[in-house]
Amino acid sequence: MTKIVKVGNVEIGGGQISVQSMTNTKTKDVDATVAQIAKLQEAGCDIVRVSVPDKESALACRQIVEQTSIPVVADIHFDYRLAIASADSGVSKIRINPGNIGDISKVKYLASYLKERNIPIRIGVNGGSLDAKYRDMPLAKAMCESALEHVRILEECNFDDIVISAKSSNVAAMIQAYRLIRSECDYPLHIGVTEAGTYTKGLIKSSIGIGSLLCDGIGDTIRVSLTDDPVKEVEAGIEILKACDKYSKPYAEVIACPTCARTNINVQEIASKVEELCKNVRKNVKIAVMGCVVNGIGESKGCDFGVAGGVGKSALFAKGELIESVDNDQILPRLAKMIEEFE
Repeated sequence: MTKIVKVGNVEIGGGQISVQSMTNTKTKDVDATVAQIAKLQEAGCDIVRVSVPDKESALACRQIVEQTSIPVVADIHFDYRLAIASADSGVSKIRINPGNIGDISKVKYLASYLKERNIPIRIGVNGGSLDAKYRDMPLAKAMCESALEHVRILEECNFDDIVISAKSSNVAAMIQAYRLIRSECDYPLHIGVTEAGTYTKGLIKSSIGIGSLLCDGIGDTIRVSLTDDPVKEVEAGIEILKACDKYSKPYAEVIACPTCARTNINVQEIASKVEELCKNVRKNVKIAVMGCVVNGIGESKGCDFGVAGGVGKSALFAKGELIESVDNDQILPRLAKMIEEFE
């Protein structure tokens, strides 16, 4: 069990896995940033990060925090004074690497300041921006050593309210880095593939990287980094958690066959519409949309109910047993009713 670090009203570590994203608005544009955070929260985001490149952005955090009900993290690089200003603005966590601040007296001052206010620090190591002394090492080892060096600096300052990330666009190196870090410490880990790319490629890389670690039992909070609308990051993160059986909230799952020559219904269209019906369903139910009765019913025994397509009529079933045959134009209305009535 990893150490628990509290970020606002969200606990990182201890078994719960939270989903994060980051705004891409200008932080000093308070209205735009608050509006985007609201959309992220509606999509299921647990923690949101904002970039703080200057003092104006740090000061804007106060208004953002006042208008937001999920924890806000300030992303800081190099300038510890921006971290102080962001803490004064009420953020719930600071992302900064203590080794990049400069003089140890600055690190000690920041650590003391944040400790008094119960504000944790995320150490964020990036494979593309390691110190020169690590560049002759294998990438995974270099990221691990860099992260642990930053941890030691904070520990020497009597600060241990720490979350660690070690991200890279190299999926294999990122996976190995997190495994190495987990073998060395029990601080909670923020996992993700950085600079993963545009939606499809980024989703594939993130699913492999994040999913592999989650299936190993590694990872306490996740971010899917996509060159796209941040809301898609949240949706993707939730789907990865579901796929790895790590999502703690009730939800509806729809499975569907890939179709073949035996298929006599439009599986893709029906499955998409059933997914839309289930979008706001908050109960654990598993529904199958299968193309034929040859394998469809038997392969869906693990589902609560579903449909197996036929010519003109299709079979509705529950727990692998036939319930009734319905005209194909009645598939969606019948499934909608079964979803509504399921307990």
